[in-house]
Amino acid sequence: MRNSLDWFRLYYMRNYSFVDQLCLHADKLLRTLGGRVALTDHARPNPAETIPEANLDTAQKKHISGLMRVNYAGEVCAQALYQGQALTARNPELKTQLIQSGLEEEDHLRWCQSRIDELNSHVSYLNPLWYAGSFSLGVIAGLCGDKWNLGFLEETEKQVTSHLEDHLEKIPKADLRTQAILDTMRKEEAEHAHIANNLGAAELPQPIKSCMSFVSKIMTSTAYWV
Repeated sequence: MRNSLDWFRLYYMRNYSFVDQLCLHADKLLRTLGGRVALTDHARPNPAETIPEANLDTAQKKHISGLMRVNYAGEVCAQALYQGQALTARNPELKTQLIQSGLEEEDHLRWCQSRIDELNSHVSYLNPLWYAGSFSLGVIAGLCGDKWNLGFLEETEKQVTSHLEDHLEKIPKADLRTQAILDTMRKEEAEHAHIANNLGAAELPQPIKSCMSFVSKIMTSTAYWV
């Protein structure tokens, strides 16, 4: 299995034509929004792979499905953010880190998708909206300069980590499969924030942090149901 950096070199350093790149990104976009992320050779095992299914009632399954739909939507946003930020990042090291983090987020997408399928539910119908908005924010963050790009990344990951911690409290104790997925995601999101800080992230002004939190609450409250 190739590691993330090997995959980065293969995918992003080959001399693809402009049309080839459009096709590759379009394929990734459609799979992400459709809840069918491709299984690639850099994919990691699902943390819940060896954990038996719990005996959950209908109400519990519906609740867990809603939470995982929110988490999938959050990962759609992360994919879009990373793509937008990588597109406008100036520092090659930052660009590489954004792509590598995006690869981990693909695993998160796949794990959430798998759990949603197991619960016979669906991803959010509003994912195209979240994707478009997040991609635009990523491009803007990158245009503001690398230190602000990193600052936006760090704050995003901090808020996602907090959000995952909240979901871990809301998941039924018996559902060890979902807990394993969310706990792994939580640790990796926190690590992304730590890496961004080490690379020189600027502290975002409080009004921007509050705005990001407000938008996040709109997304989570709607994706749970739709």
